[in-house]
Amino acid sequence: MTITTDAKDLQEDLVRLRHDLHRQPEIGLQLPRTQEKVLKALDGLPFEITLGKDTTSVTAVLRGGAGRGEDGGPQEPAAQRPAVLLRADMDGLPVQEKTGVDFTSQAEGAMHACGHDLHTSMLAGAATLLAEKQHQLAGDVVLMFQPGEEGFDGASYMLREGVLDAAGPRVQAAYGMHVFSSLEPHGTFCTKPGVMLSASDGLEVTVLGAGGHGSAPHSAKDPVTVAAEMVTALQVMVTRQFNMFDPVVLSVGVLHAGTKRNVIPESARIEATIRTFSEASRVKMMEAVPRLLKGIAAAHGVEVAVDYLQEYPLTITNEDETHTAEKVIGNLFGERRLARWATPLSGSEDFSRVLAEVPGTFIGLSAVAPGADHAASPFNHSPYATFDDGVLADGAALYAQLAISRLATLAAAS
Repeated sequence: MTITTDAKDLQEDLVRLRHDLHRQPEIGLQLPRTQEKVLKALDGLPFEITLGKDTTSVTAVLRGGAGRGEDGGPQEPAAQRPAVLLRADMDGLPVQEKTGVDFTSQAEGAMHACGHDLHTSMLAGAATLLAEKQHQLAGDVVLMFQPGEEGFDGASYMLREGVLDAAGPRVQAAYGMHVFSSLEPHGTFCTKPGVMLSASDGLEVTVLGAGGHGSAPHSAKDPVTVAAEMVTALQVMVTRQFNMFDPVVLSVGVLHAGTKRNVIPESARIEATIRTFSEASRVKMMEAVPRLLKGIAAAHGVEVAVDYLQEYPLTITNEDETHTAEKVIGNLFGERRLARWATPLSGSEDFSRVLAEVPGTFIGLSAVAPGADHAASPFNHSPYATFDDGVLADGAALYAQLAISRLATLAAAS
C-alpha cells in the first residue's frame, strides 16, 4: 500500500468534511464551528493538541515512533529530535456565494471563496495518514490549523503563541499549500524557489478640504478634484520612479466623497492595495507615497492624512526545501503534474511569516474542474470560484509525505 492509495481510501471522509466546512464558513480570527470540526476530525488520533488563546487556532503535535524507547518516550533528548510543520488556513471571506453548488454556503455574505476549506480538509486527512505511520516517523510533526489568513494576520498570533516550538525543539522545515480555482490545469502542483508571492500593504488617505456650494468652488476647498489628481499621480509615480523589472502594483479600491451633486464635500477618501516584489521597492513605496500625496495636498491648499499600513511581507521560499517538495511531488504523482513558475504571483500570504523564521516552501495546487478551461475559470475570491473535490486525497498525501520524507533526511543528517 502506498500513501496515495491510503489517501484515496479517505476521499469520501475528506469530501464530507470539506462540504461541511464550506456550508458554514467563518471569517476572521474566531472560527468556533470550524475549530470544532477540526477537533472532531482529530479525535482519537495520537496528537497532543493545543488551542489558541487569542484565536481559535489548533496546534497538533504527533510524536514519531522511530528511535523511541519501549515506553514510547524518546531515546534521545527531545531537543535533538527533528520536527517539521504543516500548515492549513481555515477562514472564509465576506463574499456572497454564487456558484450554485449543492453544498453552497449557508452563511449570508460569507463564502470559502479561496479554498481554505480544502486546505483544512487535506491537512486533517494528512493527520490520519501520519497517525497510521507514526511508528515510521523519524521525528515529530506539528500541524498548524490557522484562522485569520484573509487580512487578519492569523499566522502572527500563532507564532507569538509558540507554534514553531510546539514539539519542543523548533521545527526545522515548514510546508504550506494553497489551491487555485484557475491558472493551471486540474491537479497541477506549482512551485517557485525564492520570491513566490508579493508583499501586501494598505493605503488609507483622507483629503481634508472645506465644503461649499457646487456653483462656487472658489469659495470652498474642493477635496474631490485633489483626490482624483492623487489617484492619477500614484499610477504615474509607479511607472516613473520604479524599475519595470521590479514591479509595483497599486490599485485603488475605494474612492468616496460627497452626498449630493451640487455640494462640495469637506473630505474625500481613498483606499488602495499595494503589492511589491522586493524589500527595496517596499521600503521605497513607504517613503514615496506619503511624500507625493502631501505635496499634491500642499499645492492645492488642503490637508491630507496618510496611513500606510504594513500588512504581509514577501513570501520567500527556501530553494532546498522547494527542491525537496518537487522531488516528493515527482515521486508521488509524476513530473507531468509539476509546474515551476517563472514569475511570482501578486497575491500575498501570512505564511510568509513562518517562512521568514524557518526554511520551508509553499506549494500551489490547481483545483480547477477536470477538463475546464483553467485560463477562463473564475479566480480565487470570486463569488463564482469553484474548487474540485478530486484534489483532496492528493493534497492530503502530499502533506503527509512531505513530513515523512523530510523527517527521514533530517534524522539521517543529525
